[in-house]
Amino acid sequence: MEYIAGAAGVLVLGLVLSSILRTLVVPRGLYSGLVFRLWWLLRRALRLTALRGGYEGVDRAQTWLAPLMLIGMLASWLGGALLGFGLLLYALSPLSWGTAFREAGSSLFTLGFASGARLKLSVIDFLAAATGPVLIALQIAYLPTLYAAYNRRELEVTLLQARAGEPAWGPEILARQWLVDTETALPELYRAWERLASDMGESHSTYPVLLTFRSPRPHRSWLVGLVAVMDAAAMQLALNPRQAPPEARLVLRAGFTALRDIARALRLPFDADPSPQAPIRLGFAEFDGAVSMLAQAGFRSRRTAKEAWPHFRGWRVNYEAIAYDLCRRCDAVPALWTGSRDFPADPIPPLRPVDRRPDEGRPEPPPAPG
Repeated sequence: MEYIAGAAGVLVLGLVLSSILRTLVVPRGLYSGLVFRLWWLLRRALRLTALRGGYEGVDRAQTWLAPLMLIGMLASWLGGALLGFGLLLYALSPLSWGTAFREAGSSLFTLGFASGARLKLSVIDFLAAATGPVLIALQIAYLPTLYAAYNRRELEVTLLQARAGEPAWGPEILARQWLVDTETALPELYRAWERLASDMGESHSTYPVLLTFRSPRPHRSWLVGLVAVMDAAAMQLALNPRQAPPEARLVLRAGFTALRDIARALRLPFDADPSPQAPIRLGFAEFDGAVSMLAQAGFRSRRTAKEAWPHFRGWRVNYEAIAYDLCRRCDAVPALWTGSRDFPADPIPPLRPVDRRPDEGRPEPPPAPG
């Protein structure tokens, strides 16, 4: 029995140490089974508290996912360390189960109320005493990194609201620019989101817990915003490639590269080299309706919707499947063109503000999507 307990203790401590190093120390998107199982469990537990209320109820419940994840990770690691050191103390001494775990807890939390004078156990006590403070210090140092990345992300998401509405939608970005004659600002938008996509690809794959951090407003989402900017760039390239800025291609490349980096960290399967002719879940009818809306907003297209569709599909096939899967797993706001969710919800169109300018021969605004 002592040999089994000792082997189990070493195994548990090895798993805990591996999870800590993968999550907090190694600067690479390494998979931690403990962290992702905790995410799975907490996400579903919170969903049970929002069986009614639609997306608004789900968003209120999932707001607590990020803080519970941080507390849960610390509690899981400390609990695993307590279990591992307790098993080792039991295996290497005549202590009973209760006394072994009492001494392990006394050492792990540096309380010292159950220490003994046994030399061979003192080494384990010292290791346990070092583990607790080091683990808590790593977790504390982890938080500023997370919130710095979160603040960089949410700044651009908030700035996007004026251009894309809430929730964001790619065709709405283009329509609004042509409605208010700010289409020359699109290259700057693409540059900002190219940099943000690269930032998120690095930070969210290295620290996947950032995926659980929701935006301050329920209808905002970094993931929906990224898909919207990529869709806008893809539509502009497909409909009017000569007038589309080169930044449109760059933001598309940065966007689907970032999504693939995150997918690799989560071990999500995806096609790394999809065919441009591969089918996508977005239908041509939806694309055709968006093209008609853009035409009413004053967008000048060199291609018809039918001619532009293969080009748009060739861009979207690079990111649609991953984006839909992540939107579902993150319970993102059910915006247009972002796929289905694990809860019943109809797609929410962006809310367009009322145009208060005096009529001076400007084009009639197209109807809001619905």
